[in-house]
Amino acid sequence: MALYLLLFVFLLFSSCAAADSPADDKQALLRFLSAVHRPARVQWNASSSTPCSWVGVVCDSVSFRVVELHLPGVGLVGSIPPSTIGRLTQLRVISLRSNLLSGPLPDDFANLKLLRSLYIQHNLVSGGFPAFIPSLPRLTRLDFSFNRFSGRVPFAVNNLTHLTGLFLQNNSFSGAIPAIDIPGLTSLNLSNNQFNGSVPRPLQRFPAEAFTGNVDLCGPPLPVLCNPFFPSPPAPSPSSSQPQASHRRRLSRAAIIVIVILCALLFLLLLLAVLLLCLRRRQSRAGTAKPPTRVVEAVGGPSSSKDEFLSSGQEAERNKLVFFNGGGYSFDLEDLLRASAEVLGKGSVGTSYKAVLEEGTTVVVKRLKDVAVGKREFEAQMEVLGRIQHTNLVPIRAYYYSKDEKLLVLDYMQAGSLSSLLH
Repeated sequence: MALYLLLFVFLLFSSCAAADSPADDKQALLRFLSAVHRPARVQWNASSSTPCSWVGVVCDSVSFRVVELHLPGVGLVGSIPPSTIGRLTQLRVISLRSNLLSGPLPDDFANLKLLRSLYIQHNLVSGGFPAFIPSLPRLTRLDFSFNRFSGRVPFAVNNLTHLTGLFLQNNSFSGAIPAIDIPGLTSLNLSNNQFNGSVPRPLQRFPAEAFTGNVDLCGPPLPVLCNPFFPSPPAPSPSSSQPQASHRRRLSRAAIIVIVILCALLFLLLLLAVLLLCLRRRQSRAGTAKPPTRVVEAVGGPSSSKDEFLSSGQEAERNKLVFFNGGGYSFDLEDLLRASAEVLGKGSVGTSYKAVLEEGTTVVVKRLKDVAVGKREFEAQMEVLGRIQHTNLVPIRAYYYSKDEKLLVLDYMQAGSLSSLLH
């Protein structure tokens, strides 16, 4: 009997070990990709022994387990099925932002106990606040913004003691905001939802912009005051005299006057808040109309921010890089915004920069100047240049077009320029 028990325990541990292998990570990723619309940029080789060389996949150098999954803006469509990403138990970072993912997140995300960053912003994900989120003890950054989440945010968010950034803006969350009291929380955005009541005291240290767009929300730091509480006057005593009754009537009239004045002030404050909100939204729309200016600043000098969530990055989502097939790159305009850069040289058509991305990829970004062409003509010329393949020509991997800015992304050649080799 003891022999059978030992054999059972051995088989159990063997199956558990097999479930935590690079081969299982590979199968889980392939099931995920087959369940969503397959984008042209993501061409994973199923014959590979491990997924470590696949686009958007980062593995541990010792165990070869998948630790990061970066597929931002690659055209993923559909819902994430169970037993896919939730099987990648060594994941630290998930970035699936700016796709068309829908439906609720699967419950087996609760297995990702090592997860530190979860970026799902700019998708169509729906459902309530995922119940597994408070059970991820190492989570530091959570971005659910610009989705279709609804319902209440649970008080159990306080279990995320390492959380530094929480972004839930532009959803349909409702109810009272929980009193989130996490000392390390430095970035918060709950704007444009359906929260009501007053802002909890631990969150009043954040700016008003973190709560705007919730019409039933009041209290600091918002300019909208919460409704004051006026206690009812005491009941009259049977032995009260006529002068005392007259005094109570005078107090009642005074209370009514105070109420009227406070209501008028509250109306003026509400009107002021609406005007400020309209002005801020107009300024925000005006700012998003010029994302290329931010791109040039980021490429022209090193970026000081190492954080995935940037307001400028969200504005730049509307103007994405256009990649050519065969480049194998897995970054977007927001990643380029955060890249450190140095000037390589200046030519007749523009300046070239060496840009080093956070993941270590090095590319050359050429900023074209005085190129006055329309979008269709520019794209047609880029398509022609992108198809040119020659051993003595550096291939163009991507381009960016806007009215005020045109950028080219090329491979970085470590051997140096032709001028340095000749001289």
